[in-house]
Amino acid sequence: MKKINNPTKNNWSEILKRPTQTFTDIEETVKGIFKEIQQKGDVAVQKYTSLFDGSSSENCLVSEAEINEAISLVSEELKNAIEVAKTNIFKFHEAQQTQKIEIETTEGVFCWQEKRPIQKVGLYIPGGSAPLFSTVLMLAIPAKIAGCTEIILCSPPNKQGKINPAILYAANLCGVTKIFKVGGIQAIGAMTFGTATIPQVYKIFGPGNQFVTVAKQVATQYGVGIDMPAGPSELLVYADESSIPSFVASDLLSQAEHGTDSQVVLVTTSEDVVAAVEREVYLQLEQLPRKEIAIQAIEKSKLISVENEQIALDLINEYGPEHFIICSKNERFFVDGIQNAGSVFIGNFTPESAGDYASGTNHTLPTNGYAKTYSGVNLDSFMKAMTFQKITEKGIQNIGKSIELMAEAEGLQAHKNAVTLRLNLNK
Repeated sequence: MKKINNPTKNNWSEILKRPTQTFTDIEETVKGIFKEIQQKGDVAVQKYTSLFDGSSSENCLVSEAEINEAISLVSEELKNAIEVAKTNIFKFHEAQQTQKIEIETTEGVFCWQEKRPIQKVGLYIPGGSAPLFSTVLMLAIPAKIAGCTEIILCSPPNKQGKINPAILYAANLCGVTKIFKVGGIQAIGAMTFGTATIPQVYKIFGPGNQFVTVAKQVATQYGVGIDMPAGPSELLVYADESSIPSFVASDLLSQAEHGTDSQVVLVTTSEDVVAAVEREVYLQLEQLPRKEIAIQAIEKSKLISVENEQIALDLINEYGPEHFIICSKNERFFVDGIQNAGSVFIGNFTPESAGDYASGTNHTLPTNGYAKTYSGVNLDSFMKAMTFQKITEKGIQNIGKSIELMAEAEGLQAHKNAVTLRLNLNK
């Protein structure tokens, strides 16, 4: 891990760079695959599934028999754990429901707002060496609460043309409509355009590698919404002398094992904390099954010591971490002062893993600095706020003159006439 002591503000942007490729590095590859899917549909999807995942299965729709097999393969202990997580995630997202907002802005002018579900949503679930069945819960549960009528799920198959049983179990448990054995760029392209097999959706959700992230951004150019640009995982921990170094190290490693392009950062005002956490990182690293992946992420990560808590907070807000852990005797300062973070974890006994799985908050979060402008996935992510208005004859008399004057000042005579005709109805 790279140690950085009291960096000047001028150097912050350089030391806080993410270890990711730029959009332009990947964009042309994505656009080429999208164009082929747009023209050839399932044929192109099958081609790239074979190329990238080594699976040559022609039927990418998961059958009921496959789902039943998956249910039988998941242990009762894991099913019980998933049920605990499902209950907490459901409680937290159900509590986010809001009522209709209605107000009479002027006598006779009634305005209100109601929310409606996005009808067709696509969920992308990473597979491979770390099949994220927990992400199924994070996306399908709020989609179901919102009332989405079509919930499509895509996840990459293994070389035998199978999806991890836990992913299928969770998808079936949470009410996913259809499941497809398709991953990567081709999955995002298929949900963007629709094929003979895979339905087109209105909005795509879910994390993924850099190729999936760029594919989602390209999808927006074709009128499909996305949750956010969610790419490689990242974690920043602020820790002082009140922190427990072994806990901090375990949190850093929990994100480092996601992938070689993950980034973890420690910020502190104590060089003793830097030394203690670094020592623990390398001790724990030796015990990890995904050690080789974690090592590559750790090599690109940072241990940053600064002079005081205000500088630390300013630096953290500049970084805008996906996950932010606060282990400080002055935790209220950081809780009140944090402006840019996807999700915040407070205290020595709040591991980031809790949010990843079972506390109830959503783990689909903005990365790569997008926490400055994007929220993590929540119930509203699956809904649209629609406004309504009804104006009585008295109401148009009350606001009509103002509308006429404003329309005329903008040079929009037809706008003015639409009001004038109504004002003159009984004259």
